[in-house]
Amino acid sequence: MSWTYEAPLEHMRFVLEHVLDAPTHWKACEAFADLDLDTADAVLEEAARFASEVLQPLNSTGDLEGCVREADGRVRTPTGFPAAYQAFVAGGWPALPCDPAWGGQGLPLLLDAALREMLDACNHGWNMYPDLLHGAYETIKAHGSDDLKARYLPRLVSGEWLAAMALTEPQAGSDLGQLRTRAEPQADGSLRISGNKIFISGGEHDLTDNIVHLVLCRLPDAPKGTKGLSLALVPKVLPDGSRNALFCDGIEKKMGIKASATCAMRYDGATGWLIGEPHRGLAAMFLMMNSARLHVGLQGLGHQEMATQNARRYAEERVQMGRAIGEHPAVRQLLDRLDVTTQAQRVLAYRAALALDLSEQHSDRAVREREKRFAALLTPIVKAFCTHQGFHGPAAALGVWGGNGYVHEYGIEQTVRDARIAMIYEGTNEIQAIDLAQRKLLADAGATAFELLDALRAELPEQDPLRDFIDESRTHLPSWLNRVAQDGAHLLESADDLLHGLAHTLLAWAVGRMAAMANALPDEAAARQRALATAFIRHAVPQGRLHWQRALAATAPR
Repeated sequence: MSWTYEAPLEHMRFVLEHVLDAPTHWKACEAFADLDLDTADAVLEEAARFASEVLQPLNSTGDLEGCVREADGRVRTPTGFPAAYQAFVAGGWPALPCDPAWGGQGLPLLLDAALREMLDACNHGWNMYPDLLHGAYETIKAHGSDDLKARYLPRLVSGEWLAAMALTEPQAGSDLGQLRTRAEPQADGSLRISGNKIFISGGEHDLTDNIVHLVLCRLPDAPKGTKGLSLALVPKVLPDGSRNALFCDGIEKKMGIKASATCAMRYDGATGWLIGEPHRGLAAMFLMMNSARLHVGLQGLGHQEMATQNARRYAEERVQMGRAIGEHPAVRQLLDRLDVTTQAQRVLAYRAALALDLSEQHSDRAVREREKRFAALLTPIVKAFCTHQGFHGPAAALGVWGGNGYVHEYGIEQTVRDARIAMIYEGTNEIQAIDLAQRKLLADAGATAFELLDALRAELPEQDPLRDFIDESRTHLPSWLNRVAQDGAHLLESADDLLHGLAHTLLAWAVGRMAAMANALPDEAAARQRALATAFIRHAVPQGRLHWQRALAATAPR
């Protein structure tokens, strides 16, 4: 059986139209008021065609071939990657969620999220190159000078140029306060950037002539720590057409996403320009990082979707002991758990994307402010939980193939290898948990979380047993908040379980909402949706309760 991809377009439409009621929300946004589901369907259908027909056939070959650094420092991507990228640009995909003022199509991030899920499912390694574009665009649009905007935004929006995010240094992984890259002001207003960065995705490649690096650095008068970081735009090719003094000193040989060039970069007095205010680079960079964290969560979702649908197809065809292995209870239950978790994660990730859209575009200021709070709360959960499941789900699915799952030609082993990195980069999942606990929950005494849980609970029928689990979670949260407010060490010890407990609570809403809206589906699909809700109550709710219990146990008086 071949490793193939069928985009879950029916479920995507179900989520957009019925679970999230996106068309109603779009009508309240001037920028999206003319958007209807038929247009959204056309976009997603074409995205599915590109992902499955152009990208998916390059996934295994790209993994085997990998990237090559030439003697002069140039990096060659796997065969077919540059042509696929040119097709991506010709299709207008980089411009999808961007402002028409800069050449964008002005469509919702919600549709872009669905696009990203499909691209990641089919070829995570390839999608690493364009995945940073939107974050770079948002950062420059919000913080760049008029000159930088005019010079770089149209070419980033069109996809003519790609971008890279240069944070990490050899001595500074997650501890950005240790960054040493220097930025020396020049008489013409530019900066002279010197330093070394590692783990720079797409720092050098052959997909575009120019690559726009956003580099965290320190000005001469910078205070110590993260408060002294500035952000500079450092292009590979300068405005006069000359080559800038930035070099790829090597590419990493990795466990997975081998088709993505992970570069060690050297900035040897390279010319750059300040983005935003001096010493405020981290705040500017967070726009890029928040966009990237949603995209990373979608990587986990894409991997789980790909693994789940291929495992189910294999289980339907593979006969052992007189029947298809999918009919054996252990395999059937595993597939049901994968199905319902994947679908619920889609609802959760798309709800986060919708919150970002509404926070920018809704006509009511109060709604914009509310959705901004919701987006900030949901981002670390989507990043951490979806990538956790995006690795552990495929790892469990591999067992459906038995020994064949360990062999490259069956596809699943590459998915497991590729998915693992998403739990680490753009802030490890442990950092996401601390961010959620400290900056999103404790900072406002849980007010945003209670507001969100109450709003989501109200969307479920009165008799839905999943409301009971949401109610339980809502009683656990104040206890946790009270305890960690008294002892900060408890927060760090309980953060992981807290994130997973809250994630399961949000998934309970998603599953309950899908079951409540199942009448909109054909009879067979509706019955399947309700069966998956039963599977979730049986397997996932007890897991969620366990996480809440462990989070509270970690904060108990000693």
